[in-house]
Amino acid sequence: MMAALTPGLIVLGAFMAIVPLLRRDSTMARSFLAIVSLVFLLRYLYWRMTATLPPPHLTADTVIGYPFMLLEVTSLVAVALSLLFLSRTIDRTGAARIDGRATDPHAPPIDVFICTYNEERSILERTIIGATGMEYGNYRVWVLDDGRRPWLRRLAGELGCEYLTRPDNRHAKAGNINHALAHVGELPQPPAFVAILDADFVPRPDFLARTVSLMDDASVGVVQTPQHFVNPDPIQTNLAATDVWPDEQRFFFDILLPAKDAWGVAFCCGTSSLIRYPGLMRIGGFPTDSVTEDYLVTLRLKEYGLNTVYLNERLTIGLAPEGLKEYITQRARWCLGFMQIVRGRSGPFSRNSKLSFVDRLSLIDSFMGWSVVYASKVAGLIVPWLFLLFGIKAVQADLIELLRFFLPFYVWHSLSMAWLSRGRSLAMMTDVSQLIAAPAILKAVATGLSKPQGHKFKVTAKGGDRDRRFVEWPLLRLYGSALLITLAAIGYAFILHLRGENIAYGGLALAWSLYNALILTVVCFVCIEQPRKRKAERFDRNEPILLRHDGKSHLARLADISITGARLIDPDPPALGSTVECRIYGRSIAATVVRRTTDGFAVRFEEGMDTRVHAIRAFYAGEYVRAYRGVRALPVGKALLMRLFG
Repeated sequence: MMAALTPGLIVLGAFMAIVPLLRRDSTMARSFLAIVSLVFLLRYLYWRMTATLPPPHLTADTVIGYPFMLLEVTSLVAVALSLLFLSRTIDRTGAARIDGRATDPHAPPIDVFICTYNEERSILERTIIGATGMEYGNYRVWVLDDGRRPWLRRLAGELGCEYLTRPDNRHAKAGNINHALAHVGELPQPPAFVAILDADFVPRPDFLARTVSLMDDASVGVVQTPQHFVNPDPIQTNLAATDVWPDEQRFFFDILLPAKDAWGVAFCCGTSSLIRYPGLMRIGGFPTDSVTEDYLVTLRLKEYGLNTVYLNERLTIGLAPEGLKEYITQRARWCLGFMQIVRGRSGPFSRNSKLSFVDRLSLIDSFMGWSVVYASKVAGLIVPWLFLLFGIKAVQADLIELLRFFLPFYVWHSLSMAWLSRGRSLAMMTDVSQLIAAPAILKAVATGLSKPQGHKFKVTAKGGDRDRRFVEWPLLRLYGSALLITLAAIGYAFILHLRGENIAYGGLALAWSLYNALILTVVCFVCIEQPRKRKAERFDRNEPILLRHDGKSHLARLADISITGARLIDPDPPALGSTVECRIYGRSIAATVVRRTTDGFAVRFEEGMDTRVHAIRAFYAGEYVRAYRGVRALPVGKALLMRLFG
């Protein structure tokens, strides 16, 4: 066994010795890591294709083994493509700037579209307040209400923005935006640019000023910014890993999109983007032949020489899906929309497309990421069962052989991904997030490829009060059954029906099944939705604030804060129900003492609209949202163990 581990240990030592000498933003360094990974990958693939395939006869081993081999090869090709794109990165923060346009009333006009269908008042209020408080000299805010709600019309008027609706909901979000584009185009001052905000994304004050500066390059059609979230996603919450593991989108927005941008293949993600209005009009507005109209906008604009660039700054803050069902629905919609693109005229294999080779390669990369990778995850659960229960050898190798050839690639690639992503990529957590959505994703792949037209846009529900534990029974039954089959297969092969060949080849199947059992256990816990008792996210603070009560002022310490209230540390707390003034967000805010604590008291801010407007704008302009600068495996493992056994 030690001899089999030696190549992997040598690779580990080499990586630890070399990486401190490299810079993450260096194309040469990133390319070196990718090339070494590719060498180890080819070494493994050569062994896999020449030494592990069943004899080419009509047997169960062959019927299962060859398709599984093909699936594995294509998934590793997907890995190679991802390494190619990650070999570069770009940071446009230095190119973005704030100039005189931030206060100039004659700056290029921008229309800001807030797209909404059925979101609740508290969510929309935050977004509108944030949007109307941006620091730019010439812009209008429009609430595009596909729900046609009278209370929202009144709210828009109260908060000083425009309200627009339409007689039907044709083409969903894309149709809503296109209706607004036609409307603003007929106004005396049509826009030069339009900014898109989903109903739950609150912009920071400098959102327009920072993004519009990149539009000075006439070849730029879209400036996309990342999506950051004020709340944890369901995987973070259900695994009690909120403080040690980032939301699932951090790798995509922090690592992958800057890399795609370096290759010139960044793409629009809808919300939190700024788009050149004449370019949109030239392509006929937002395309309606995919439920991911945002990605398609990038492809259609490229036909006219307009590119998408990516500004990796936290300029908007939204809501992650709070429930597992919503999380899966959102990703299935993204997948379905992408399959529609693949089948359409802007697909990677379309003869009518004017896309470059790199653009097509990027589309193939995304296609394989949705289809092959998820399919291989499911196949990886089933293949070990077939040997342990039925003796079907899809892979003709034992554990010792596998370790010699696979471990060097696995070690180097896993460490490279962790280093390149600053800890945002851990293989085990990637497997969990992909497996949890695999059934819906694979269904979307099949549906989108076989029937690309006629699918309705499914809105991702946001907000709501989730104050009780809830079990996603369909998923739990599926993955609970898979876990039971895995454990039963291990028990059958190594306890009830132990054979000599089980000890040889079965070592591989056993190790494989034990890993699968661990992943499936974690997935089952993800299916148990944990309660979220607070509707307003609170963030820990540790800073002094000025407190005024009964005509006297003194310093207290801010312990945590939300847009509705705060908790203060004070050795001499006021009485319950009394009114105090807190110097928070740069101004005095009246608040009511609502709770005493062991070291102080909690307050609720007054509910007047002026106070709410100021509190929301200041809160979302501050640094209250969790920022992940790196993730280590040990704290994540500790959190998982506490969730599983605590």
